[in-house]
Amino acid sequence: MRHDPGPVFRALHKPGNPFILANAWDVGSARVLAGLGAEAIGTTSAGFAFTRGLPDGARISLEEALIHSADLVAATNLPVSGDLENGYADAPDGVAQTVRLACEAGLAGASIEDIRLPGAEAYDFDLAVERIKAAAAEARALPRDFVLLARADGVMTGAYDLDEAIRRIQAFEAAGADAVYIPVLPDAAAVKRVCSSVSVPVNVLAVEAVAQMGRDAIAEAGAARISLGSALARATHSVLVSAATAMLETGSFGEMSDTVPGSRIDELLKRGVRG
Repeated sequence: MRHDPGPVFRALHKPGNPFILANAWDVGSARVLAGLGAEAIGTTSAGFAFTRGLPDGARISLEEALIHSADLVAATNLPVSGDLENGYADAPDGVAQTVRLACEAGLAGASIEDIRLPGAEAYDFDLAVERIKAAAAEARALPRDFVLLARADGVMTGAYDLDEAIRRIQAFEAAGADAVYIPVLPDAAAVKRVCSSVSVPVNVLAVEAVAQMGRDAIAEAGAARISLGSALARATHSVLVSAATAMLETGSFGEMSDTVPGSRIDELLKRGVRG
């Protein structure tokens, strides 16, 4: 392992003064983000799946996810948090083993979802809590610090409502989670309600209405961390689709005329190695 990232990563979590977890999908994007000043890198299950020609939703194996995580850990000197989907296991002891392997891969922390992937069904409440309890116990038994983030994904998937999501993150906190996360909150009021419902740091996803709030408003609501999910990966695909459509359908190359110079990318890649 090139660095011990746990203490630095934990210290970044300041409610009311959130850092941006810059989700990267490969070594190059991680280094560019580091070169631009990111304080921490996150993996993105969807973004990485896209690089493999696959849709999101546990189509990537645990082994592939861990190798990818280790690659991003080695790419820069920044702490890296892993998007480990549902822990690649249904049973609590399987999730605990995934946390141990994530630590061995060099991750500073990881998130665990409460959805039975690859579907949209949520784990039963009691099982969801037991999974986080086992993951937290394993995290505390590791030889170094590790930030465990527990996700209540049912609002995003339609499995349950915000009231149930809050009930779950409160139980996840009690079970030992270091931080909690409800993806795709509908508005600023929901962000504030979630942040005030627990005493541990809250991760907020910058997407849809929440993305329009901006960092200052998200901070005022009480967030400690802002993640991007697959947004940056999808933004690159947006350019790919738009420019390639124009090229292949009309023969126009105009959309490729205003791109970042290769020299600028080279500069950021070199700077990103230094973190």
